Amino acid sequence: MPKWAWQYAAVALGGACGAVARLLVAQLSGRFLGTGFPIGTFIINISGSCFIGWFLTLRARFSETLVFGVAVGFVGAYTTFSTYMFESNGLIENGAWIKAGFNLVGSVIAGLLAVRLGIYLAAK
Repeated sequence: MPKWAWQYAAVALGGACGAVARLLVAQLSGRFLGTGFPIGTFIINISGSCFIGWFLTLRARFSETLVFGVAVGFVGAYTTFSTYMFESNGLIENGAWIKAGFNLVGSVIAGLLAVRLGIYLAAK
C-alpha cells in the first residue's frame, strides 16, 4: 500500500478513536460535574490543546504516518480547538501578533455569528 494510503487510514482510525474519546469525556463530565456549564467541552478543548502542544513538539520522534493519525485524526476529531490554539501560538512565535489576534478574536466572533446564521437558516 502506498504511503499516502497508510496516512489516510491512520487519520480515519485516529478520527474514529478521537470521536469516541470526545463523547466519553463529554458524557462522564456531564455525569460527574453537572450540565449547567459546558464543562465537558471545556475539558476537551483544554486537554486537547495541551496534548497537541506536547505531541507536535515531539513529532520528530514519530513517523509521519503516526503524526497524521494522532494530530489530524485523533486530536482533530477530539477537538479542533487545539489546532486553532496551536496555529495561533505559531503566529505569535513568528511575531505575527496582528494575525494571531485576528485569528483568535475573528474566529470567536465569526464562529458565533456562523452558529447564529445556521440557527436562523434552520428556522426558515
